[in-house]
Amino acid sequence: MRNEHAIVAEQFDDPVQEYQAATLGMWVFLGTEILFFGVLFAGYAVSRFNYPEAFAEASRHTDVVFGTISTGVLLTSGLSMALAVRGAKLGRDKAILGFLILTILLAITFLFIEGTEYYHAYKEQLIPAFNFTYESPHEKPVELFFFLYFLMTGMHAVHVTIGILIMIAIAIMAGRGRFSSYYYTPVELTGLYWAFVDIVWVFIYPLFYLVSRA
Repeated sequence: MRNEHAIVAEQFDDPVQEYQAATLGMWVFLGTEILFFGVLFAGYAVSRFNYPEAFAEASRHTDVVFGTISTGVLLTSGLSMALAVRGAKLGRDKAILGFLILTILLAITFLFIEGTEYYHAYKEQLIPAFNFTYESPHEKPVELFFFLYFLMTGMHAVHVTIGILIMIAIAIMAGRGRFSSYYYTPVELTGLYWAFVDIVWVFIYPLFYLVSRA
């Protein structure tokens, strides 16, 4: 939020209006993101309804250990991001910077684990339309499963990468003392975005890693 000492952009009447506009803008953006991922989840639901056995079979080729570790890492990054926001509200620059750096490192770890999974899928020839070999009566539905897997986890990885870049920028601002207990809007909005990234993964994880293990 902002106080009377914060610099207000000329299109706003006061700091409160600027803060409300920024927050509203972020929620509108997240709304469009929900619609985007909602379409992907709907596509998955329809496909799984049509090919339940094939999806269960395909799920056994995902690495539940890697998936579980990834989930733990990402959820921990959500906690560290929340602590960064709390530090911002208390006007503690070192806390903001420290927890942002921790969140960035956890996010990079998440991407590394996911990249390792992709490499294993490539070695097993499970990359749809590029390197896919699977001998089974369910070959095509299994390929569809992995198409959705790479599409949805890939799009999520793009959002994680964007989040990392945003957090790097916010960390630089924090290092320069740009935030205080009166002005922390960018940190708070970044926290909202990162919470969304976490929530999306919480839905992705069981759909692709736990289908055949329920």
